[in-house]
Amino acid sequence: MTENELASNFIHTIIEADLEAQRHQTIVTRFPPEPNGYLHIGHTKAIFINFGSAEKYGGRCHLRFDDTNPVKEDTEYVDAIKDDIRWLGYEWGEHEYYASDYFDKLYDLAVDLIKKGHAYVDSLSAEQMREYRGTLKEPGKNSPYRERSIDESLELFAGMKRGDFDEGTHILRAKIDMASPNINLRDPALYRIRKAHHHRTGDTWKIYPMYDYAHGLSDAIEGISHSLCSLEFEAHRPLYDWFLEVLDWPAPRPHQYEFARLNLTRTLMSKRYLLKLVQEGQVTGWDDPRMPTIRGLRRKGVTAAAIRNLSERIGVAKSNSEVDIALFEFCIREDLNKVGLRRMAVLDPIKVVITNYPEDKVEMLTADNNPEDPDAGTRDLAFGRELYIEQDDFMEDAPRKFFRMAPGKEVRLKHAYYITCNEVIKNDAGEVVELHCTYDPASRGGWTDDGRKVKGTLHWVSAQHAQKAEIRVYDHLLKDPSDYDKEAPMEERINPDSITVSEALIEPALAEAKPGERVQFLRKGYYCMDPDSTPERPVFNQTVGLVDTWAKLQKNKK
Repeated sequence: MTENELASNFIHTIIEADLEAQRHQTIVTRFPPEPNGYLHIGHTKAIFINFGSAEKYGGRCHLRFDDTNPVKEDTEYVDAIKDDIRWLGYEWGEHEYYASDYFDKLYDLAVDLIKKGHAYVDSLSAEQMREYRGTLKEPGKNSPYRERSIDESLELFAGMKRGDFDEGTHILRAKIDMASPNINLRDPALYRIRKAHHHRTGDTWKIYPMYDYAHGLSDAIEGISHSLCSLEFEAHRPLYDWFLEVLDWPAPRPHQYEFARLNLTRTLMSKRYLLKLVQEGQVTGWDDPRMPTIRGLRRKGVTAAAIRNLSERIGVAKSNSEVDIALFEFCIREDLNKVGLRRMAVLDPIKVVITNYPEDKVEMLTADNNPEDPDAGTRDLAFGRELYIEQDDFMEDAPRKFFRMAPGKEVRLKHAYYITCNEVIKNDAGEVVELHCTYDPASRGGWTDDGRKVKGTLHWVSAQHAQKAEIRVYDHLLKDPSDYDKEAPMEERINPDSITVSEALIEPALAEAKPGERVQFLRKGYYCMDPDSTPERPVFNQTVGLVDTWAKLQKNKK
């Protein structure tokens, strides 16, 4: 896409204004995932915005793991997140950080808040805290422990750190305003007792900072200039600013800017539900091609360029909206059309015998690997007397505008010859099992010098040389297009036809593909070889079909 074709990006307008006014000398952004699951398609927008903005303006983007909840976090997720970001095309060099790097500093800042009268140790139960918090329509009420003395709160907080108390007995809270219309400012929790092993700090800590406390302050500690995040954090910004204000944080301070998150139709993007799918065995793992995770999309054959293209097309807006998944499929198809090697596979075969072709003859034909790429070269294609074509490419009683094979009709075999169907062989049940045809030797390569035109072109495989392969075709994971966060059991929400496995016949070049290699099955769609493949049993996942739903939608709108 050219610069003029890119959708609007209000964040770049802000950054350019800041640089011009010299509010910042260097642009520093960050991508701050929590290592409690694998990245999904929704995260890619934040990755592109943060890394892309820093790259565009000669700054840097930090990769920081907000690892404040040891119960849900794991090094498996850390390693997977780093691998996926690199696959998307970004590096962070020496700027890899963790909130756990700042645990000592964050603790000292919490002590400072207590000393300044801006925090206190509360001893309400979790249920009581919810009751005291109020609702969106009703203000909360002060905890009876809110006026604890500074000395008592300091002593209790130190005891919490030592591990003197059981989980749930005490919690450190900020002292802000229990009547605030912004619930995030109603004395939010800063520290809780968690006697759990942390993937980096081990058993050193018995208390852990809450996400909202650690997140904004980590930005400040790292010198982030522009904290770029999705809109659900907009109501949290006043809290982050409050911490910096009462702690007298020196300028320049980070400023948070929110953008609309990426919402795709028919796509479940809650990490909680994705984890549930994995834990309940509804999918084979985080890399199941039906999952919207980066790992799942990679295994399915989606390219990083297609994901980037989607992000560029939808732009960076300030209000949430939903993107039709057909647009994503268009971006996938557009990129694979440029890079996918062309191959032939017959998914539902019917046999063709060319009766006037010598029985023992095999000739090698030349086929291009990708007409969109002049550097892709060619390959040899074995041709013989017996072939297979698709069942739905033949019709015995064909209508006038059926341009594929029918009795007496001439069609072109891709890269091969013109053939004409002369006889239809059926079994005792009356089912068509074999077609007898003749070929025109003068049409080698699929063309003739006499100028006659043939409208139908079919793909095929040689019966003698074809290899069997497993084909996996995927549909939407959820039955209901509007089902995103329902509480019904997962087994009731999963589309039973979300995966269809069948057997196909493929040309020899396909069997030589490597796991992860993307190809176009001529006239069928784009596929990717799966890691489950073996030399004896190649496995291909369908990435996307050839039918361009997005283009049809745009045409209908016009």
